[in-house]
Amino acid sequence: MTDRILILDFGSQVTQLIARRVREAGVYSEIKPFSVDSAWIEAFAPAGVILSGGPASVTEAATPRAPDVVFRLGVPVLGICYGQQTMVDQLGGRVEADDHREFGRAYVDVRDACPLFDSVWAPGERHQVWMSHGDRVTALPEGFRVVGTSDGAPFAAIADDTRRFFGVQFHPEVVHTPDGAKLIGHFVRDICGCPGDWTMAAFRESAIARIREQVGRERVICGLSGGVDSAVAAKLIHEAIGDQLTCVFVDTGLLRSGEAEQVVDLFRGAFNIPLVHVDAGPLFLEKLAGVDDPERKRKIIGATFIDVFEAEAKKIGGASFLAQGTLYPDVIESVSFTGGPSVTIKSHHNVGGLPERMNMKLVEPLRELFKDEVRDLGRELGLPDGFVGRHPFPGPGLAIRVLGAVAEDRLAILRKADRIYLEEIRNAGLYDAIWQAFAVLLPVRSVGVMGDGRTYDNVCALRAVTSTDGMTADSYPFDHAFLSHVAHRIINEVKGINRVTYDVTSKPPGTIEWE
Repeated sequence: MTDRILILDFGSQVTQLIARRVREAGVYSEIKPFSVDSAWIEAFAPAGVILSGGPASVTEAATPRAPDVVFRLGVPVLGICYGQQTMVDQLGGRVEADDHREFGRAYVDVRDACPLFDSVWAPGERHQVWMSHGDRVTALPEGFRVVGTSDGAPFAAIADDTRRFFGVQFHPEVVHTPDGAKLIGHFVRDICGCPGDWTMAAFRESAIARIREQVGRERVICGLSGGVDSAVAAKLIHEAIGDQLTCVFVDTGLLRSGEAEQVVDLFRGAFNIPLVHVDAGPLFLEKLAGVDDPERKRKIIGATFIDVFEAEAKKIGGASFLAQGTLYPDVIESVSFTGGPSVTIKSHHNVGGLPERMNMKLVEPLRELFKDEVRDLGRELGLPDGFVGRHPFPGPGLAIRVLGAVAEDRLAILRKADRIYLEEIRNAGLYDAIWQAFAVLLPVRSVGVMGDGRTYDNVCALRAVTSTDGMTADSYPFDHAFLSHVAHRIINEVKGINRVTYDVTSKPPGTIEWE
């Protein structure tokens, strides 16, 4: 892959979306921290460089800067938000803090023609973008000119045509900039000259090579959670190393109805992959007894998973590696993708929740992918559409959908409500239109009236969102009649629930899961 793009990460929560847009344009890219060694950059020989956004302020001392070699490579450079600001500052311009901040939807007026805008935007047009900045450029380095402005950013888009350096204050990588993917695609294909012939088949090939190089002749144990991610990871790893892989499916007692049987049938029947089925439900419930803090739940579940995996690894002769279906949204919410300054949102059991004393090394071949890309890879690997198209299910399972302390009786109530909800979504033909849908059992009780008698029972919340990649999401706009019908069924069929609500919060500010 000689035609490739280097993305330097300054700690943005959405840096991986840049890589996603580059991949959508059919171009290979790699993300490295801003502190990567200059010699590595020269050896990598990128066709172009993209500088990400980040939470720091260029106006403060000791904040991240791009390696100077980036501006001496002779290749196109695109700075996004903080990336634009550090490029301006490093090349002799000026950036200042400003009271007029821009967060959210904004509009850019195209002031002049620019190679970055060719065939996408024309002078005189106004286009919606997504802004998220407090500082702004106030003076340009020599050779740059203004090509776009907004109400809060007089230098919203800048260009140095001779050196092919471009900077935008807005975020073209997010879906809220409608033409952003076109701008990034135009940059990597037309300005950087990349042919756009990288595919998921190419990712499959390179991932298999990396797995073989990492693992060698050692044994690998893969934890199956019942979801798509771990299944795709297991199929990919099995293709790479064959019977060096043993899958361990842990029935945590935190799964939905029928999931355990589906996973076992798929791996033992359809794929003939070695599988150990462990019934650890009582162990997990014992460990979670009385725990209501969501971070403690996640860490307990992560530690217990590792306990089970280590025990099974010893039984099969000692595995050196633990394989997991970790995805990029898990990583960025738990820790920075590059170890940089991005903020931890919540720990995921297979990222921030791993105990330090774990005795196995990790194999995480999906760590840089988003959910829809994992589904594409699953189809590439031959997984059935009915399995690949399932809604995401969190590794900690129903433990983070029973808010408060987890107990068997509350899990049983939630399973019934969740089954009814998903059943009605499928009956309405809406399952594939929704990214993720599930029920949540709240630690709240309310007064109701049933059969002329007073009840004092649990409240159930329903959640359904639309999304492309899990990084941002909007609530699904069900008809009120549909929600009323689902609520009617749940209240009538699930003993222990007497009130149903629907969650309309977007991500951000909320997360998709409640815990």
